Amino acid sequence: MGRTSDAKARLMAATLDLMWEQSYGTITVDDICRRADVRKGSFYHFFPGKAELAVAAIDEMWRSRWKPFLDEHLSVDKEPLRRFQDYFQALVTLQAELARDHGKVLGCPLCSVGNEVSTHEADVGAAIREIFAKKRRYYESAIRDAVAAGAIAPCDPAETATALFALIDGLLTQARIMNDLKILKHLPARGLELLKARAPAATSTRAR
Repeated sequence: MGRTSDAKARLMAATLDLMWEQSYGTITVDDICRRADVRKGSFYHFFPGKAELAVAAIDEMWRSRWKPFLDEHLSVDKEPLRRFQDYFQALVTLQAELARDHGKVLGCPLCSVGNEVSTHEADVGAAIREIFAKKRRYYESAIRDAVAAGAIAPCDPAETATALFALIDGLLTQARIMNDLKILKHLPARGLELLKARAPAATSTRAR
């Protein structure tokens, strides 16, 4: 069988990569096993089917990729508005790196999969919604801190977090559909506009 000790991890990694590069519906168990270099029998040893693997892979993506990314760029150790400046730029940089490596713009994997499965894969859709809720809470916390610091105009943090989520993932989805990184070029500025950053913070951004 070979490398059985990490077969489960490789299956999850392969699933994430394939869903991001292609789509949930187009990939098969055979595709996943080939990418992971795992025999089909091992697949069914760990997972009853593709949906169960997808849920496990999404959970692993949150734990190993998204949460560390959010912790780094929206760290409470940073000045509140700087968190967003760093986060917006990191998203643009990440998409540019992915496009260079894969030859196309990938956007947000969970937006793509969520649109595809929300009406017919209940468990996968629920896993995606849970991660989206966690992500919005990161935004909401940083927004609340920025309001308290006077860095952005007073607002409802929950509503503003939802609007910011829509702006970011909307641009990422458009960039994937159009296969055009230029769509993301102004994400940092548009994000700060949506947050209604105070004038001193905006001046600091230009001076960087």
